[in-house]
Amino acid sequence: MLALTGATRIYLYRGAADLRKSFDGLCGLVRSQLKQDPLSGALFVFCNRRRTLVKMLYWDTDGFAIWQKRLEQGTFRIPRSTGPEALIDRRILTLLLEGVTPRRMYRRYSRSA
Repeated sequence: MLALTGATRIYLYRGAADLRKSFDGLCGLVRSQLKQDPLSGALFVFCNRRRTLVKMLYWDTDGFAIWQKRLEQGTFRIPRSTGPEALIDRRILTLLLEGVTPRRMYRRYSRSA
């Protein structure tokens, strides 16, 4: 079961991935393109060229698991990059999977230490 906690790191591969790949092919993309270890416990998100399919690869306690979502209408909106890093947070992933395209994202309240 996919459980996202605040400590889960989520990496978004912003390029178009060939999603005919399975576990080994996606692990190869994680190692070569994202420069991460697929066994780290992080969640890796991939999208196809037409932006109609999303696959997420993650290491479960005893092996790899893939979660997939395909749209029958419309496309996924990949958030714009704020830097070269592919790390996103849970909120961005939820908006991506729900089909919401935020125009501007900011926090209403800032926490002071």
